[in-house]
Amino acid sequence: MKQFALLIELLATSTKTNKKLQAIQDYFITASNEDKVWMIALFTGRRPKRSVNSALLRLCCREITAISEWLFEESYHTVGDLAETIALLLPVNADSIKNESSLSLAYFMEAISAIGKKEDSEKKMFVKNSWAAMNRNEIFVFNKLLTGGFRIGISQKMMVNAIAKTTEVSPSVIAHRITGNWDPSIIRYEELLSTEHNAADDSKPYPFYLAYAVEAAISSLGDPSLWQAEWKWDGIRGQIIKRNNELFVWSRGEELMTEKFPEYKLLTEHLPNGIAIDGEIISLATAAKENNFTPLPFAALQTRIGRKNITKKQLTEAPVGFIAYDLLEYEGQDIRHLSLTDRRKILEQIIDGIQLPFIHISPVINFTDWDELTLTRGRSREMG
Repeated sequence: MKQFALLIELLATSTKTNKKLQAIQDYFITASNEDKVWMIALFTGRRPKRSVNSALLRLCCREITAISEWLFEESYHTVGDLAETIALLLPVNADSIKNESSLSLAYFMEAISAIGKKEDSEKKMFVKNSWAAMNRNEIFVFNKLLTGGFRIGISQKMMVNAIAKTTEVSPSVIAHRITGNWDPSIIRYEELLSTEHNAADDSKPYPFYLAYAVEAAISSLGDPSLWQAEWKWDGIRGQIIKRNNELFVWSRGEELMTEKFPEYKLLTEHLPNGIAIDGEIISLATAAKENNFTPLPFAALQTRIGRKNITKKQLTEAPVGFIAYDLLEYEGQDIRHLSLTDRRKILEQIIDGIQLPFIHISPVINFTDWDELTLTRGRSREMG
């Protein structure tokens, strides 16, 4: 835990990318395999659920420090973060600072998961005993993990690059292997990064690569003929995957959303096996004319997000479609090494072949120069 807390401190205080990358690399070289799995889980948003509520943490802190409730609340108001407030208020045992053999990150993650089901008396004992053996930095990170509020302000790409450097496996392969459904409490580090684990999970998505605004002049992109332009659709970035006659729908937050969109069930019958399509989950008003569609406002899609049961009214008022951007897997093979042009040809054949009114390929915008494309972009509002 001491080693993980030190890593978090280095990442939070350093402003240099190379220094952050080196810190993550050093962690992967020296940490135990069990801790590395949990580190990957935490850095990819697999946070534990809140296991101890804030009221109990406040009480534990006040009992140790013997400060009044009003002073605690004033301190919290000044600091603005409960985990940090407690870390600053608690007395730190000098022995805990010198102690180099603190319990592992994996130990605490398992314990945090288990303590959520215990009585408050057991939770208090666990929290107080843990604090007593920690330095201030560890207490802060531990509190964040307890409350389910742990977040790390670095890109997943940086972590992937660090793993790639220590394992000598390409970043794109690493990024793919750490996506999808896996449980850090039961999977081994070697297994997580293995090809066998990758092949065993039929639902496994590919890493999402997102669109970013061009900050410099558009002409800085160079020769327009080397670029493909498409509209940016306003929905949820997603992947539709079919393997072994099962359909899976993923959001870019790596949430499995298959059951939320019953419209997609038809794709189980129409899509070939061994396929992964990248695109946009979006509400569409489908016109009578073939291959013509109109996007509905994102607010329509929001009426369906987060609901376990979709009503007939919602299916009617906010019908869900899919706009396909790219083909990542075909006939069970990762085809990302092929050119976008080649992948697009296969994707067009697939979409044309199934002829379903709710799935379309993202139209390519024809243009000859950047000025023409800029004028076309000006039409985005009227296009919805």
